[in-house]
Amino acid sequence: MTATLYIIATPIGNLEDMTHRAVRILGEVDLIAAEDTRHSLKLLNHFGISKPLTSYFDHNQQLKGERILNALRQGKSVALISDAGTPCISDPGYQLVRDAVAENISVVPIPGACAAITALSASGLPTDSFTFAGFPPSRQGKRRTFLSGMSSLPGTLILYEAPHRLLETLHDIREVLGERQVIVARELTKMYEECIRGSVSEVVAAVSQGIVRGEVVILIAPGTAVQMEREPLEQVLHRLMADGMLSMKDIAKQASEIACVSRSEAYSEALKLRNGAD
Repeated sequence: MTATLYIIATPIGNLEDMTHRAVRILGEVDLIAAEDTRHSLKLLNHFGISKPLTSYFDHNQQLKGERILNALRQGKSVALISDAGTPCISDPGYQLVRDAVAENISVVPIPGACAAITALSASGLPTDSFTFAGFPPSRQGKRRTFLSGMSSLPGTLILYEAPHRLLETLHDIREVLGERQVIVARELTKMYEECIRGSVSEVVAAVSQGIVRGEVVILIAPGTAVQMEREPLEQVLHRLMADGMLSMKDIAKQASEIACVSRSEAYSEALKLRNGAD
């Protein structure tokens, strides 16, 4: 094999989804770069593949990326895999691909599983136009701004989310995008695969019934964003502070939810108003 960077998709749960081509190429390359070598070693052992393995993830990609490029410059072939699914899709890798292309090194994709596309194909939502936006920000203020920026996009919206933030994100979807139809798909291709369908409120009620485990895909139906007139932050703060019964922390919390801003911004403005009054 000549110097080639292979971008190889791996199963998102069910090992039977591994393609024959992916197995063959992994058995032929000189080096395999994996997000988590311990996790990937289980996959490789399952298919009887024994090749040199190196880690490549967010916090070491600059150092390891250069080492991988050096291997490619020497004429070696390298396979890039992620923990699950297609590398570079909400996973590390695009910088390595970019740098390889810049040096005229051949980059070959080996297609396979991708959670976003898998969920979309079974969603029943429009598939002719869609936007995949990866993981929303973890902080509520930034997450709502993120969602607001997609409110006028056509087609289906696809997000990834961690299970412990699912309810918060669904609440923000309802607040920012309105009562759209959504689908929460989790544990795709695994034993406990589940797709919860309905309006945002219906899905929130269903999700609230138990503990959500496994990575989650959220699909949001197309729709016109609900334009809500929000009370200005300063006006909200004046009203809450006039009550005299709430702590500054509680005032900031309530104001952030009413005015759709971050708690830190609400708290900072509340302090300015209080100090001004003093």
